[in-house]
Amino acid sequence: MAIHLLRDLESLKKELLTVGSLVEEATNKAILALVDRRPDLADEVRHGDRIVDEQELRVEDECLKILALHQPVAADLRYVVAMLKVNNDLERVGDLAGNIAARAKELTKGEPVSVPSEITRMSDVTQRMLRDCLNAVVGSDIELARRVHREDEEVDALYKQVFGLLETRMRENPDTIPAQIQLLSVSRYLERIADLATNIAEDVIFMVEGELVRHQTW
Repeated sequence: MAIHLLRDLESLKKELLTVGSLVEEATNKAILALVDRRPDLADEVRHGDRIVDEQELRVEDECLKILALHQPVAADLRYVVAMLKVNNDLERVGDLAGNIAARAKELTKGEPVSVPSEITRMSDVTQRMLRDCLNAVVGSDIELARRVHREDEEVDALYKQVFGLLETRMRENPDTIPAQIQLLSVSRYLERIADLATNIAEDVIFMVEGELVRHQTW
């Protein structure tokens, strides 16, 4: 039984990493679509969302089968529960990447608008957090997970800066309000992706150490 459980857990990890890879690629494309004004990339992200949803359901099904067939306990049970939560968070990241892509495509319909450097910085940090939280899942890396958790503060600070900057732009040039609102939405989606990457990092800590760290002040 133990051999079969280990085999199924390893298969589950591979399936989850497929979701992670799809979502990471979608996020990268969505950001590139924004920065480079690439509606074609935006369309790729939005059309690919169905594949992410299908893979997410496949992982959820695998988790439920393992729980039903093997009735894991202790560390193995924590692992499966964490995978269920990570899977759900990754699917939500995919949805947010689709939202960024939609905003990016909408922005290509008008005059070029300057993307604040703070949004570019948010994109860089968020992409790194997403990559690192997935690596933490693969390697059960507690230190990497804790680093992801700490970086969320930087994204939150950048989001506040973006909000203030775009508010000033809208006051000074009301004609640009629609475009600035699109950019504000993008910054909000990036902030949410960072939050979800943090959730995944916290799930890694729970998976490895059994410690619940959500809602704690670090």
